[in-house]
Amino acid sequence: MKIKGVISDMDGVILDTEKLYVRFWCEAANFYGYPMQTHHALSIRSMARVYAIKRLKGYFGDDFDYYAVHDKRIELMDKYIEENGIEPKCGAEELLQFLKENGYKTALATATAPERTKSYLSRLGLYEYFDEIVCASMVKRGKPQPDIYLCAADRLGLKPQECIALEDSPNGIKSASAAGCKTIMVPDLDMPSDEIKPLLYDVAKDLMQVKKIIIQK
Repeated sequence: MKIKGVISDMDGVILDTEKLYVRFWCEAANFYGYPMQTHHALSIRSMARVYAIKRLKGYFGDDFDYYAVHDKRIELMDKYIEENGIEPKCGAEELLQFLKENGYKTALATATAPERTKSYLSRLGLYEYFDEIVCASMVKRGKPQPDIYLCAADRLGLKPQECIALEDSPNGIKSASAAGCKTIMVPDLDMPSDEIKPLLYDVAKDLMQVKKIIIQK
């Protein structure tokens, strides 16, 4: 089936912000006395809140105060971004320009809140490239469930099978694959695991390689 659209995750794919989420989840949890380490934070990347709460309570006990840690994480990350800004991932604007110039429909499928998503993308002049933006708060079930990708494809007027999905995290890859998208992993903080490899259409080292894959396919 011909590719007509591209649906992308934001953090770790379009923006180089995934490392900040991991850093500040750990710092916020540590602030409240929970011994969160990098591997704990990595496991909840792109994960919907209801699933993240369950997983973190599994790590740190039923008294884990998700909302306090979450709010502290936002406070710390906002302060950092205000002082240091946000960086795009390599090739982000070039890929988005290519997609627009060649008639591909584009959507964003992100766990980040709508106002924060718009703020981050607008800082870098990338917001207007997307035809549709779907955030986890807009669907019943967030990643790793397929709802967000099904919704994004529907808003584009496309079947999921007509869309390439760009993801960096296992939870996002599971979501896009379950929806039926042709999922390309663009590794950010880790490489594809043996569990994830069968779900992938391809692996791209960066967004410029994604452009080459789309041209070749």
